[in-house]
Amino acid sequence: MQVLATGTNGGAQEHLYSLVTRMDHARYDVSVVALSPGSAVRKLQRAGISVLVIDDPDDAVAVGALTAHLAEERAVVIHNHMFRAETVGTRAAIALGEIGRLRPYVVSTVHSSRIRSDEDRLLLRELTPHMDQLIAVSTMIEHKLRQEGRTSAPIRRIYNGVDLSRYDHQEACCTLPEEYGMEPGSQLVGVVARLEPEKGHPTLIEAWPQVLRAVPDTYLLIVGEGSRREALEAQARDLRVAHRVVFTGRRDDVPAVTAALDVAVLPSYREAQGLSILEAMALSRPVVASDVGGIPEMIEDGVTGLLVPPHDADALARGIIRLLKDHPYADTIGRAGHDLVHDRFCIELMVSSVQTIYDEGARANHPAQVAAAV
Repeated sequence: MQVLATGTNGGAQEHLYSLVTRMDHARYDVSVVALSPGSAVRKLQRAGISVLVIDDPDDAVAVGALTAHLAEERAVVIHNHMFRAETVGTRAAIALGEIGRLRPYVVSTVHSSRIRSDEDRLLLRELTPHMDQLIAVSTMIEHKLRQEGRTSAPIRRIYNGVDLSRYDHQEACCTLPEEYGMEPGSQLVGVVARLEPEKGHPTLIEAWPQVLRAVPDTYLLIVGEGSRREALEAQARDLRVAHRVVFTGRRDDVPAVTAALDVAVLPSYREAQGLSILEAMALSRPVVASDVGGIPEMIEDGVTGLLVPPHDADALARGIIRLLKDHPYADTIGRAGHDLVHDRFCIELMVSSVQTIYDEGARANHPAQVAAAV
């Protein structure tokens, strides 16, 4: 049973979707519990995945409902994704054991580089001894877990993987100029990320006047939804670049939009890994990204992409301009990124590693049944 903290869009939700749709369903009976509704829930349901939404902000109520659901479904493994799922899911597993039922094997994937409050960190340290396996999506997250004192459970690094079957033969979206009133033949730079403070959109918009002075025929596509849209639109107006900045909102064809970009950007101030950059690399798009968090584990500066300091609009502008002007170099960067994703970040590697953990948990809880199944 997968437990998802929020049913809205984001990297963790994309990770979960890729995982549950690519697992071996002949061996694993998979279902999802989401602690809020949203577009990610609907996407999972359209894929035929059973999803229960427990939409109650009171953690005690959510724990009770999840405990009852775990007992009814007789889950052998519970896999939590993001902070609230870690706390609610682990407490539900503990509660199940306290009433004399078999406690499921508890797995938690840490997707976020967010520095949590002292209160949250204390709660996680108290709950971690009741977790059987922690998964870090990057080496940076491994370090974060140790710094938070979460060493009472084993930690395994498993990078997010890209479903290459969605990208190897992806056609670029050819209707973007007509949809958004852009001049035909213009170059496109894009960022795919939630419009939230940590994603660094203000620095990208700050860089945009420099980009336009050097490459006037360029548009910036900002793909995604979030709480900062009005502020970012106001910033673009104040800098007099709103005519060359397009806010697309949520798109259901992100791979096709990404394939249409001349340069993909991720200007984050913090980032656990940066799945949208991996997806752009899978499409052979040259990328410019912040040198933060887990991003340097994917990008070798100047080889598989360009790294720039966070909050540095000048450096970001220079990186974008270089790739827009030097097309042979941009093509070389794009091909190298593509090859790296195929070698190290394919979905098959991720799913296989996670399934190995599930097998370990099943053997720990039901050794006789697992032996018979094998």
